[in-house]
Amino acid sequence: MYGAKGDVVATGGLGRSTSGVAGACTFKIAVLDVPKGEKTYKVEVSHRGTVQLTAKQAENGELAASLG
Repeated sequence: MYGAKGDVVATGGLGRSTSGVAGACTFKIAVLDVPKGEKTYKVEVSHRGTVQLTAKQAENGELAASLG
């Protein structure tokens, strides 16, 4: 997880996958100890680009992304 300036502020990992619709896999993501105070955060999973979240979205765990 990156802060608004692009610096790494926390790291996490993927949980086990579950099968979804049409053979898609769903993973839970856990990132602990994310510091508060950033206006935005960016999340990157396996060098596949970043997804930007507001601070509120990050606090509420509102990340949805596609790796395909």
